[in-house]
Amino acid sequence: MSHGTPASGSVLQRSSSSEGNQQSHDDDERKVRRREKNRVAAQRSRKKQTQKADKLHEEYECLEQENTSLKKEIVKLTDEMKHLSEVLRDHEKICPLLHCSLNFGLMPRHDALSGTLPR
Repeated sequence: MSHGTPASGSVLQRSSSSEGNQQSHDDDERKVRRREKNRVAAQRSRKKQTQKADKLHEEYECLEQENTSLKKEIVKLTDEMKHLSEVLRDHEKICPLLHCSLNFGLMPRHDALSGTLPR
């Protein structure tokens, strides 16, 4: 056996060692690709979640404005109803039809509406 030539076992070791290095390198590349893919998916998911939260916030703002507007309308209509009730009461005091003895049994208007008008 010469000292300059490698033994057959060491050639096999180098061959399997380089295959192992290639396998390890391929595994590393797969891990990098998988991590990159996961990173992109996570970014997409966070963006989608943010868009959903933004949409909900916009909807909330619209509903708040609508609620405020409806509350103002309730106040306005309540005031109008009070005013019209006062006008009706004042009219009932002077209405000749309600005080006429010839009204043939017609019920006075305020009695007919007393259950529906606020006093």
